[in-house]
Amino acid sequence: MNSDSPNQMLPIVDTLGRAHTALRISVTDRCNIRCFYCMPNEKIEFLPSREILSFEEIVSFVEILADHGVKKLRITGGEPLVRSQLYKLIQKLVVVPGIADVALTTNGILLTEQAQSLYDAGLHRLNISLDTLSEQVFQRITRRSGLEKVLQGIDQARQVGFSNIRLNAIAMAGLTETEVVPLAEFARQHRLELRFIEFMPLDAEQAWQPDKVFSGQDVKRMIEDRFGKLQPVQADDSSQPARNFAYDDGSGQVGFINSVTEPFCGSCNRIRLTAEGKLRNCLFSTTEWDIRELLRSDATGQEIAARVRECVFAKKAAHGIDGQDFERPLKAMYQIGG
Repeated sequence: MNSDSPNQMLPIVDTLGRAHTALRISVTDRCNIRCFYCMPNEKIEFLPSREILSFEEIVSFVEILADHGVKKLRITGGEPLVRSQLYKLIQKLVVVPGIADVALTTNGILLTEQAQSLYDAGLHRLNISLDTLSEQVFQRITRRSGLEKVLQGIDQARQVGFSNIRLNAIAMAGLTETEVVPLAEFARQHRLELRFIEFMPLDAEQAWQPDKVFSGQDVKRMIEDRFGKLQPVQADDSSQPARNFAYDDGSGQVGFINSVTEPFCGSCNRIRLTAEGKLRNCLFSTTEWDIRELLRSDATGQEIAARVRECVFAKKAAHGIDGQDFERPLKAMYQIGG
């Protein structure tokens, strides 16, 4: 399906003038671990397969949005690598006219087996979740074993040729303070970019509290105490969520996504498509717009683009976590897409 909109190539802009050029696509709500900051440990009702968007439906939607200025894609979940033959979706997305960058966020458990097929499919970038290098802490967070598989996956990704690999670490007070320096040393040793992400109120069990946020500023101080002063790096893209810093000794960069203590909503350019085809204009949105219904009813590209614009036009100025009237979304991270 291609866009037949008379507004073809007009950007998707909200009321604050933010042009939306990045789309995050969840391909499944299923996962092979149970990180407490993302999903419940048990009694999970996953979406039936008939409600999940097909690869063809995803590609059709991307083709329409690419006509309106979307150029960056990130594939998420759940854990996207549990979706069968994901590399086939990657093959289709990287050749969509206008799409310049396709990235994947994964927990790395299945990466050893799939790294080659993903690389061969043309995947541009990998983000791999790695909160700890301790198996004990890994099991406290994920409520499963598997750290060694993640580390093997990282190594395999490097061996097959991925040169743009980022490690994502969730920073949680009372749990991951001891993990900061070991993770930084690991990333420096292997020349990998490391990003620390503040713990956000998207856990399924709703245990999040403000005092459980291990702030990016505190993480940065720990790294500087061990490795010396970090130097700010000018961002290539003003809409990127991370603030990056370089080590003085030239051993790479480390980034901080301070979404709770230092929100970056003013430059947000992202929209999100859930696995069942609902569009969200913010990670913390309490409203969704149905895209699947349009895709399955032979709607025109113009009609689909109009719904996307409706969604983006309703976007708020900020997520408001720090406000008294903040309302948590009913869905948890695994249901939305990371």
